[in-house]
Formats: sequence, structure tokens, C-alpha cells
Amino acid sequence: MTIRYAKMILTLMLAAFAALVAFNNMTDYGSNFAFVQHVLSMDTIFPGSTAMYRAITTPWLWHAAYGLIIVGEAMTAVLLACGALVLWRARQASGRQFNAAKRVAIIGFTAGLLVWFFGFMVIGGEWFLMWQSHQWNGQEAAFKFYMAMLGVLIFLNQPDADCD
Repeated sequence: MTIRYAKMILTLMLAAFAALVAFNNMTDYGSNFAFVQHVLSMDTIFPGSTAMYRAITTPWLWHAAYGLIIVGEAMTAVLLACGALVLWRARQASGRQFNAAKRVAIIGFTAGLLVWFFGFMVIGGEWFLMWQSHQWNGQEAAFKFYMAMLGVLIFLNQPDADCD
């Protein structure tokens, strides 16, 4: 049971993390909006970059992108919280049933990886060259987030046997 409880607690902890990130972005919209604006407009990357054609300088698109990020964070939080609840309800079940109960949490971790790996590392980091900005480079923070998600996802996916 210890491993099952650990899987539930870790899932719930990352649900709380994603919820706080979404909450902070909604209640202090301007702080991280500036981050999105600068990354998408590519105004702090290396001067003379030939990739500037990728820049988005339309304000409503900045808001749309930021909204998509917030929705992804909130969706991650809800799915992980629901996933932890489903795991809790299946904690006394057979190994087969507990393994099947992991589905919602797995979807939640996948949503988190879409936000922090695909969104921040692939799109922000490479497409918009966020790595070139000294002031608006969120790759280190995103790395911490998605590695935590990935680590727990791997742990969660370890098969569970029947309880003694």
C-alpha cells in the first residue's frame, strides 16, 4: 500500500502545483503576460537573427497564447486532482483495477508535459528562440516542472500488483 499511497500523494502534489501556477497567472495576469509578450515578439533574442519572421507582434495573439497556457495549466491541475481521486478510490482494489485507475492521472501528466515541455521548450524555447534571451528565458523553470511531471509519470506507470 505504501507505493500506492506514494503515487496518489505525488499526483496530488503536482495537481496542487499546476493549480497554483494557473491561479497565479489568473490573479496576477500582467506579470507573466509580459513574459509571453516578449517571447512571442522575439524582441530580446540575438540582434540580426534571421528567424525574426517567426515573431508575433499582434497583442490579441499574445493574449490568446497566454490564455491557452493558463487553460493548459488549469486542465493539468483538474486532471491530476481527479486522477488522484480515482487512484484513492481504487487503493484497495486488485492490481489490475488499480493499474486501470491510473488513466486519468496519465492524461493529466500528459497535459502537463504538453504545457511545460512542448509549450515552453519546443515552441517557446526553439521556435521563438527563448533560449537566446537573457531576461525572458523560462527554459530552466520549465525543465524543473516537466521533469517532475515526467518522473512521477514514470513512477505511476510502474505496474502495481495485488495488495497483501
